[in-house]
Amino acid sequence: MESDSTALLGEFFAGCPDLLFVASAEGALLHASDALREALGPAALQGATLAELAHPDDRAALAEAWSRLVAAEGPVTFRVRLRDGSGAHRPLSCNARRSSDRGAVFGTLRATTEATEEELKALRSKARMFDAIVEHLDDTVIWGLDRDAVCFYHEGKGLANVGLKPGHLVGANWFEIFDDEARKAGIDLHAWFDGTTHRHRDEFFGIYWDLWTIPLRDDRGEPGAGVVCVSFDITEAKRAEKELRTQLQQIEAQQRVIRDLSTPIIEVWDGVLTLPMVGTVDSVRTADVMDSLLSKIVEKQARYAILDLTGVEVVDTKVASHIIELVTAIRLLGAEGIVAGIKPNVAQTMVALGLDMSQLNTQRNLRAALNHAIRSMTRAQAPSVAASPAPAQKPAP
Repeated sequence: MESDSTALLGEFFAGCPDLLFVASAEGALLHASDALREALGPAALQGATLAELAHPDDRAALAEAWSRLVAAEGPVTFRVRLRDGSGAHRPLSCNARRSSDRGAVFGTLRATTEATEEELKALRSKARMFDAIVEHLDDTVIWGLDRDAVCFYHEGKGLANVGLKPGHLVGANWFEIFDDEARKAGIDLHAWFDGTTHRHRDEFFGIYWDLWTIPLRDDRGEPGAGVVCVSFDITEAKRAEKELRTQLQQIEAQQRVIRDLSTPIIEVWDGVLTLPMVGTVDSVRTADVMDSLLSKIVEKQARYAILDLTGVEVVDTKVASHIIELVTAIRLLGAEGIVAGIKPNVAQTMVALGLDMSQLNTQRNLRAALNHAIRSMTRAQAPSVAASPAPAQKPAP
C-alpha cells in the first residue's frame, strides 16, 4: 500500500500542471513537479534553495516571508522572483504552509505579472523623482536607447537649445542619425553598448555637451538592455573657461613685461653690463635674472657683469644661494661677476649660509664696481700698449 502511495505521489508530481514543490524548513527544494522543473530548468534540481534562486533584490523579503511561514499555523502567500533556466528572473506568487510534523513546507508557485502595492508605490516614487529632474534641470537632455539604438525616451529642457521638442526623436535609430557626426568628434556610438559607463565632452551642432551614457540592465540584472544618456549643455561654462584662459595668458604676459622692466640689463661700458635690482627678490625672479643675464653676456661678449643690490632690502637664504650660483655661472662664461651695494641685513643672510664666498667680488656701490671694472680693463690693455715700438724720431735740422 505504501509503495502504491509513493507511486501515485510520483505520478502526481510528474503529471500535475501546477508548479509544486516540497521544501525543507530551511528552504531547500526536496521535491519539485515536472512543471516546476520545466519552468525553472536545472535550477530546480534537488538541493537548491529558494534563496539561491531568488533575485538579489528579493532575498531580504523572501527571508522575512519564510520566517512568517515557519512560525505560522496556516498558509502564507508572498511574491518572489526566481531565476529560470535561461537566467532571467520570473515574477511568481507563492502559496505555502508547514507540514503537520513542521519538518517540511508544501507550496505552489504561480506566474504573475501583477505588481504589489509596494512595488507600484516605489515605481510611482521613482517616476516622480525622474520627472522632477527632467522638468527642473536647465540645459539638460535625457534619452533612452534600446539594445538596437532605437530611441524610446527623449525629454529635457535642454532640447530647446537645439530647436527640438520633447519626444522629437522617439522611434529614431541613433546610429542612422548621429553616427557620422559622432565619428567626426572621435566618438564611437557602438562602444556605448559595451556594458560600461562612458563620458564625453564634445561639440555637437554648435553646442558643447557633457555627455554621460549609462548601461541599462535586463531582468537578469545584466547589462545589454540598452543605455540611458544624460547630457548637459556646458556652452556657457566653456565660453567662460576660454575667457578666463585668455585673461590668464594676458596676465602672464604682463607679468613677463613687469619682470623685464624690473630687471633691466644695461651695457654701461664696452664689455661691462650692469643689472640693477629693486624691491623684493624671490626665487622666480632670480631664476629669470640668471637666464637673461647669462644670455646677454654671451650676446655682448661682456667681460664684466655687475649685479647691483642697492635697492634690495630683503634676500632669503635660497635667493642668496642663487646669487652665488649666478656669479659662478658668469665666471664659467669667461666673464667676471661683481656684486655691488649689499645692505647689512642682506650680508648677514649670505654669511649665515655658510657658503664659500672667498671668490665673490663685492664692491661698496655701483660707482665702485664700475671703477673696478674700468681699471681692470685699462690694466689689461696697458701691456699691449707698452710692448708696441715707439715711433722713430726725426733728426734735428
